[in-house]
Amino acid sequence: MMRTEILTIGHSTHTLERFVELLLAHRVTAIADVRSAPYSRYQPDFNREPLHQALTDRGIAYVFLGRELGARPDNRGLYEDGRVQYARLAETELFRSGLERVLQGAQSYRLALMCAEKEPLECHRTLLVGRELEARGAEISHILADGQLEQNDVAMSRLLAMLKLPEEDLFRKRDELVAEACVQQTRRIAYVDRELRSASSVEVLT
Repeated sequence: MMRTEILTIGHSTHTLERFVELLLAHRVTAIADVRSAPYSRYQPDFNREPLHQALTDRGIAYVFLGRELGARPDNRGLYEDGRVQYARLAETELFRSGLERVLQGAQSYRLALMCAEKEPLECHRTLLVGRELEARGAEISHILADGQLEQNDVAMSRLLAMLKLPEEDLFRKRDELVAEACVQQTRRIAYVDRELRSASSVEVLT
């Protein structure tokens, strides 16, 4: 039985035309926008409404899933010292419902998760959403800025190398090391709510 393939892409600093070229080159027929705030001050073509219209005009479906799968949740209980905790977020009913919508949609469309970051390893679409989809049997690949398609296993090898972790050691298998690498990287890139962090600091001081 073939696994369901789901792609990811970051709009980065692409023009809208280049972004659409990348989607068409990889036969993408639907975009799931996983940005919590689907707006860009510097890239207004990627604001939710104009992007939706532009993709629809080119025959690509668009759905906003930032409420379900975004990395900046409103629930204060999903933060610790102001930093969002991916493990907690992944356990919420809302997040799980978003994953199910993606998996169902991928049965009818060639689907790509879209966020803003150019590098997959700098984004929750890989470290959170992609990993949870993989755990449910999906196969994740990333459309890179140069147009190449990178399988998630290759991306994880890049992450291990970047963090100077081995592919395997005496005590841990590769999947355990990948999990550790993702935890380390998440600590570095996960969203921090400055107000919540300040409030936490005040509580500690008092």
